[in-house]
Amino acid sequence: MEALKLKTFADLEQASLSEERIELMDGEIVKRPMPRFSHSMAQSGLSGQFFPLWRQGDEDGWWIVTEVSVRYNEHHCPAHDLAGWRKSRVPNPPTSVMDVTPDWVCEITSPGHERKDLVTQLLRLQSFQVPHYWIISPEDQTLLAYALTGGHYQLAYSVECRNNNCDELCIPPFENLKLDFSFVFAAE
Repeated sequence: MEALKLKTFADLEQASLSEERIELMDGEIVKRPMPRFSHSMAQSGLSGQFFPLWRQGDEDGWWIVTEVSVRYNEHHCPAHDLAGWRKSRVPNPPTSVMDVTPDWVCEITSPGHERKDLVTQLLRLQSFQVPHYWIISPEDQTLLAYALTGGHYQLAYSVECRNNNCDELCIPPFENLKLDFSFVFAAE
């Protein structure tokens, strides 16, 4: 029986020359789902609300970006829907693939791929000690926000955004920023 050879970051770089949306997950190069309109609306609607944090200085500012590849190790380099780093830890944005663990990651679920975000990614980010992990479901209009406590994720905040009950939420680690999730879910 032949041993399974884990793919590496170098394999990902070579494979990414194609036009496919791919990422490296636990030594396997996997195809990312094609983004849907509701996914892109949630991503854009949330990322735009973080602009005030970009303008803040090193003490309180954040770098928050979309579709960023993060190299956690040689066999794990996912492309996150949104990820953020405190400027106090990362004073200057990198010029290539990020290799510093984020302070916050947000994934937006895609139909048929929920397990990746709800289980696989959650367990990987917990093992890499990412302090905050959010999961947004455009279909269900829900947000699950996890925070590391004692090395394990605990649910810090959850909300179902129906009937316009999601404007001006303050959610860790952004307690000082009011986020409008009715805008994220494109509510009328």
